Amino acid sequence: MSTTRPCSPGDRSPEPAGAPGTSEEDAPSDGVSVATAAVPSKAPRAREVRRLRLDGESGVVPLARDFARQALYAWGWLPAATADQRAAAEDVLLVVSELVTNACLHAEGPEEMFLARDNKVIRIEVADRGTGQPAPRTPHRAGRPGGHGMFIVQRLCLDWGVVRIPGLTGKRVWAELGAPA
Repeated sequence: MSTTRPCSPGDRSPEPAGAPGTSEEDAPSDGVSVATAAVPSKAPRAREVRRLRLDGESGVVPLARDFARQALYAWGWLPAATADQRAAAEDVLLVVSELVTNACLHAEGPEEMFLARDNKVIRIEVADRGTGQPAPRTPHRAGRPGGHGMFIVQRLCLDWGVVRIPGLTGKRVWAELGAPA
């Protein structure tokens, strides 16, 4: 189901850099940063956030996929021990590709991509300057080229939506997928 809720139940959106509860590690000059936020003591792992600047870069879709793949290795999702775990990691990479591609095709290009994970969910956010509203094409026609991006996101994700900040241009399209078992 698509949604335009600003965030999903439990609000797992990435904290802005420097926000209380986050600590940015040394951010390389290439625009990549990693942050870890504190979570309640009942969770064995802290929430981790990674950010990739895409504004002005070329080849942003493979760049974003490679960045996400590196995060999945760092978080232990890859290498996958089972077919289900491998499929979960591939789903994340596919959703990254779809969200970044949509920003390229329909929203003047992506500015940043955020990845956040906790024990149960990985959240992908792609920020862009576009004014449009993403939505699955209706009716979905599987045999026709193009127009499948948000349909794929809708089918693979637990939830997805759009965040707009009043007075600012652009939006963040987010999607959440469950962690592999």
